[in-house]
Amino acid sequence: MTVLITGIGELTTNVDGPLSGAALVLDGDRVVWVGPATRAPDADERVDVGGRAVLPGWVDSHTHLVFAGDRTAEFNARMAGKPYTAGGIAVTVGATRAASDSVLAAGLRRHVAEAVAQGTTCLETKTGYGLTVADELRSARLAAGVVDEVTFLGAHLVPAGVSRSDYVALVRGEMLDAVAPHVRWADVFCETGAFDEAASREVLTAAAARGLGLRVHGNQLGPGPGVRLAVSLGAASVDHCTYLTSSDVDALASSSTVATLLPACDLSTRQPLPDARALLDAGATVALASNCNPGSSYTSSMAYCVATAVLQMRMSVEEAVRAATWGGARALRRSDVGVLRVGARADVHVLDAPSVTHLAYRPGVPLTHAVWRAGERVG
Repeated sequence: MTVLITGIGELTTNVDGPLSGAALVLDGDRVVWVGPATRAPDADERVDVGGRAVLPGWVDSHTHLVFAGDRTAEFNARMAGKPYTAGGIAVTVGATRAASDSVLAAGLRRHVAEAVAQGTTCLETKTGYGLTVADELRSARLAAGVVDEVTFLGAHLVPAGVSRSDYVALVRGEMLDAVAPHVRWADVFCETGAFDEAASREVLTAAAARGLGLRVHGNQLGPGPGVRLAVSLGAASVDHCTYLTSSDVDALASSSTVATLLPACDLSTRQPLPDARALLDAGATVALASNCNPGSSYTSSMAYCVATAVLQMRMSVEEAVRAATWGGARALRRSDVGVLRVGARADVHVLDAPSVTHLAYRPGVPLTHAVWRAGERVG
């Protein structure tokens, strides 16, 4: 069935600049026509959005949604001045291991539905709260049935009672072998308190040999080797990028590795916000993502990330919206999402506002009016 979306006040396609007086036609799960509303072809259904803004659905390229448990005590401690460290992950690992499949699946579906209701139409999530072969495999299987992209993050933290060298051997061997058929990507938490550069390289090299794409958690807690490692291995993205040197910025600008910024996490952990302006001015590709997880960034709101990027990170509204759509698609090495053009997946986000500027102009206000995901109206 074809659907004509017309009455658009402002259309963001990420192909051209903002368009006025435009319309879209969806056919099944694809966009089949974009152009002036006065020349729009007939369709089986006509939806007039009444002068509202239309943009691609958000592409959230970094989340951790297979988990159980609660870390409000840790959050309260941080708000009282306790610094964030990687060690809090162990609390979620314990709760996740103890949870049933049905509990984990229900939580995953609930968080995905929450994200979709706010305009997120393409979503990545990671394993990493199991840290045993059986629990990482379980997480991968559950995620693969629900989200668009699944990432193996066995190298999230060394679990208690296991030596670092033994755990790295497990992650790059038996655990990787078990999980690889169910995931597209491998990631590693390359930070003090988690995995150093040598161990991170071992894990990522083994994953690449199995045909997985690479991602890196890097430069979150301080300057470090994450960016350098990601670029040297041709990783699709390096995520966090809170502490960057000028050489890190130059390396990203001269590579295909996307700098994925997670501002909601930085606010929740009381870290500095990344220097988005330096990255953009240098020519690096920037993505924005939610990092939705129970410990350091418990939000699925991409609009919140966009507003933060504009109000506190010196990004323009257009740059922030592009980073949260097209940038996320680049971080996932996809060309079918994050854009509205002929042939793209029919992921459409309609705002209850005349322009995308209202995302930052009215921060915190729920502005999602309607959502289509792969051509199906879901909100």
